[in-house]
Parts: sequence; C-alpha cells; structure tokens
Amino acid sequence: HADLNMVLVGTVFGAVGTAGQRCTTTRRLIVNEKVYDKTLQVLKNAYGQLKIGNPLDSNNHVGPLIDKAAVQQYLDAIEHARKEGGKVLVEGGVLSGAGYESGCYVKPCIIEADNSFKIVQEETFAPILYVMKYKTVEEAIAIQNNVPQGLSSAIFTGNMREMEQFLSHEGSDCGIANVNIGTSGAEIGGAFGGEKETGGGRESGSDAWKGYVRRQTSTVNYSGSVPYKFMNALGPKSTTLTGQAQGTVTLAPTKVVTGGGMSGVARCMSISPTRAFTWPSDRSSSRPTSTNSGSP
Repeated sequence: HADLNMVLVGTVFGAVGTAGQRCTTTRRLIVNEKVYDKTLQVLKNAYGQLKIGNPLDSNNHVGPLIDKAAVQQYLDAIEHARKEGGKVLVEGGVLSGAGYESGCYVKPCIIEADNSFKIVQEETFAPILYVMKYKTVEEAIAIQNNVPQGLSSAIFTGNMREMEQFLSHEGSDCGIANVNIGTSGAEIGGAFGGEKETGGGRESGSDAWKGYVRRQTSTVNYSGSVPYKFMNALGPKSTTLTGQAQGTVTLAPTKVVTGGGMSGVARCMSISPTRAFTWPSDRSSSRPTSTNSGSP
C-alpha cells in the first residue's frame, strides 16, 4: 500500500543523509515480499546516481565520515555482515584520489540481511542499509521492534488501518514513529527522544519547558486530621521516641513545628523538651536536623 516514490526519497535521505551518521539514520528497510524486488531495483538505481564529495558543494549528496575510526567501523560492519550470511547488493568501499585525500569518504552500501544478524542489531553510524522481507504488517512491526534501540521509526502506507496499528500500543516501540516520511529529519519541533537503549526522556517541542523547571510532588492535607485510621484510633496519647530523637511526641493538635521555610509542616506533633527539630531553610536536604535548643 506504499507510494514507491515516497519510499525512495524517504529511504535514501534517511540512509545516506549526513553520511549515515545521524542518530535517526535509517539502518533497516523492511519491505513487503510482493514489492521487494521492485523496491530494490529502484533503490539500486538511485544509489548509482549519488554524488559523493565536499558537503559544502550543494551538488553532492554524501559527505565524509567523521574520522578514520568511523571508516574502519564501516568496513568492519560490511565484513561482519558478509560473514553472517549477508548479501551485498550495492558495494561499499573507501574512495581515494582528488577530493578524497582525507580517506574518510565512503560509498553508501546496501546489504540484504536477516534481522537476527549481530551486526544488524548494532548501530554503525555509517551509510549502510540492511534490507529484509516481510509478509504481514504484524511481522514487519515485530521485526522492527526486535532490536535494542528505539529512537526513530517510520511506515510508508496508504492503508489507514496499517498506519493506526503502527502508531498504536501494538505498533512501533520507538520514541519517534512517522508515517509516509523517513526516520530522519522530520523531528524538528517535536518532543525528541527514544526508548530502550536510546531512551532517557524527551527534549524540545512540548517537553522544552521541563528543562527550565524543578518538578516537585506535593500532598496538601486541608482537613482537620490526618487521614490514617490506625493513627486516629490512638487518640491524644503520647509515645516516647528512642535513639537520636529522644523526647515525647504528642499525637494531638497541641503545638506547631516550624523551621526555615517549612512553617506548619507538622501541625499535630509536639516534641519536648530534650531535642527540637528544624528544617534547613534552603530545603537542600530531605532530612530534618536535630538541635538541643529545648522545646519547639
């Protein structure tokens, strides 16, 4: 049910944009078996037209990897995929010669692979695209979710039921789930973040304000008693504290404990006369301090 032209643009940009080094780079393309061969043919034609070179030249599509270590990781990933049984459909390699003197320019690569391959389960941050087949949308979602990472995902479909299933709790387990647009480049302005190994909350978008506040959970009791039945059953009796906080606690509204900015914290507690409790005015500690100043 997908528009193949949209699939082509979204996939190529997601897989080779920024030389495949984005955190949202498209690493896997899961294609329905009925259009698998046609999709690969279109992709291979597109890859054959890519221009690799100085990223400051707007005529180029692919720039360099960040350093030689990244180049080696790229080469190692291709070799690992071969050893695990992957079939290279578009050959990779390091470019040399005029304009490529840095040794960091590489060719985008497409590999037919299985999702269970160890290398497919890893992020390489290079222009390597793993392709695989599926029969049903449920199988496609299961394949997509069966990796340790969970940042960005996308589905291309004209079927609303497939779209809703992908976006539902039964669908993508990624922090970003797109429809008819690639995994990379559409997240600007949204609450950005992932799940699983790429989890850790959200930033920007609707969550931007959270970076400028300190959140606090508070419970305020406006009644005339503490709503704990077992405590209320005690009545206005007293009990003796042991250890560091020696003294008597009266379980009745006789006195108010105050301290710093915490006035009226315990309106039903009186401590006498051996130790008094105060709270730091900066509230930097969740533990009260003890002094010998007498009754509070």
